[in-house]
Amino acid sequence: MKRLSPALLFVAALAAALPAGASAQESAAEKINQLIIYGDDPCPASADGAITVCARKDEAERFRIPKPLRENPNASVNQGWTQRVKAYETVGAFGVNSCSPVGAGGATGCMAQLINSAYSEKKQASDVQFGKLIEEERARRLQTIDADTAAEQARVEVLEKEYEARLKRERDGEMSQPTAPAAPAPAAPLATPPNP
Repeated sequence: MKRLSPALLFVAALAAALPAGASAQESAAEKINQLIIYGDDPCPASADGAITVCARKDEAERFRIPKPLRENPNASVNQGWTQRVKAYETVGAFGVNSCSPVGAGGATGCMAQLINSAYSEKKQASDVQFGKLIEEERARRLQTIDADTAAEQARVEVLEKEYEARLKRERDGEMSQPTAPAAPAPAAPLATPPNP
């Protein structure tokens, strides 16, 4: 019989634990529905405490490949002159943090360069930014929550005042009218058992 390697057992245990952890995470966090709608399609309303955020695009974009995937942003035609000049400035760069195969420590700058380029692409992307839409929806909900809370507080204060006034009337009524001891109620006649 073959024995399973510890690495294989670890991977199997990790795969078994992932779905349970993911479902526990989803239940604890709020639900957010991110939808892209086209043309004049209506955005579905938020329900059951879930935030529904819709990004609207033109009707012509409905069946097309998303714009960020249509063309290569790294092609020289799509780059500005400033980026081309920066590329010329770094042609002879080598050594530490240069992301170059030449020189000692040349590969150490590659990760930083990838991170910087990813962030710059993200900033300049014309694609939908759901983070901003979600924050706007949360702010809109907080405004309604504050108004609902103020209205509920006003209703509670009115009810408390009515209750206090009723208690005061009852106390004043008890003090002004002395109560006489109540007469005992007449006893009900005993029921006779049926004859067999």
